[in-house]
Amino acid sequence: MDPLPASALPEGVRARIVPGINGLDIHLLEAGHETPGRPAVLLLHGFPEIAYSWRKVLPALAAAGFHAIAPDQRGYGRTTGWDSDYDGDLTGFRFMNLLRDAIGVLFGSGHRTAEAVVGHDFGASVAAYAALIRPDIFKRMVLMSAPFGGPPSVPFGPPPPKGPDIHAALAALPRPRKHYQWYYSTRPANENMWRARQGVHDFLRAYYHHKSADWKANTPHELKGWTAEELARMPTYYIMDLADGMAETVAREMPAAAEIANNKWLTDAELEVYSDEYQRNGFQGGLNWYRVRTTGRTNGELEVFTGRTIDVPSTFISGRSDWGIYQVPGALERMQKSACTRMKEIHLVEGAGHWVQQEQPDEVNRLLLNFLRNS
Repeated sequence: MDPLPASALPEGVRARIVPGINGLDIHLLEAGHETPGRPAVLLLHGFPEIAYSWRKVLPALAAAGFHAIAPDQRGYGRTTGWDSDYDGDLTGFRFMNLLRDAIGVLFGSGHRTAEAVVGHDFGASVAAYAALIRPDIFKRMVLMSAPFGGPPSVPFGPPPPKGPDIHAALAALPRPRKHYQWYYSTRPANENMWRARQGVHDFLRAYYHHKSADWKANTPHELKGWTAEELARMPTYYIMDLADGMAETVAREMPAAAEIANNKWLTDAELEVYSDEYQRNGFQGGLNWYRVRTTGRTNGELEVFTGRTIDVPSTFISGRSDWGIYQVPGALERMQKSACTRMKEIHLVEGAGHWVQQEQPDEVNRLLLNFLRNS
């Protein structure tokens, strides 16, 4: 697999393959690599993205004197060596192994430490465990869009009784619903998106639009609890109609041709970089991250960190129009009050939804550099 061509990248950003990292050949983008000895910043993307989602951040970090590194994570893009079979081995996608990938990328790029690990969406989970488990390597942490409420807990005393089945409760609503993460864990999910009737390019256009500030119905707020009635207040990209796949869900919100032509944060040429990668690979690699989470099979190894806090300087950046910060009721408060002891500030950026570093890169870069300089 060849790296992304230079013609697809901003000036000063290069793509390369780093072989032999935890069983993978990892494709990464980097900037500031020309000057040896610069401090590193590691950038971890989410779903359905790739390292390219940091294209507007990498040059700013390099201009400020950092070596900025953004890998295609396991299951994504031009990184190879992962199991793409739904019936294959999921253990490679457990969070401890994803963290091992991240450390391998850092070390393979010539650094023993990083000034910060920055994670967006599902990448925030890897960034959080990086800061929780190896603060000697990762000196600071920035989370975007996905709050970290702490590692899973070992119950103190007898295990509490099981609560009601949230999936049965969602399905029993007058408008029957289902949770997207459990849908993403099903066998049909990959084919539904990869073979979408509208094609991968238009599927991704509608998906990114639906979760952005451009979709004006994104007016998020705190939910009162993990109940079907409260969860159903969220848009259908999170709490789906029971009978629909994700391709059908977002197709209803496809922006008009004029909106697409006027989109400055994700042009059609930029979107084509994503769609080319997903047309080749499908979505199963990224979906396997959800399967690890929803099955809970690897929670045991994370429970050994029960009660442990993130004690490095931290900050949180999200779009004000991003439902992701509220999709787990109470997570934002837990992150501030208990999970992160040095969480400096929470920034909700105007004019941004879920794709904050793409929708409002100038403000994200300003906040990120201010944090790196002053924490």
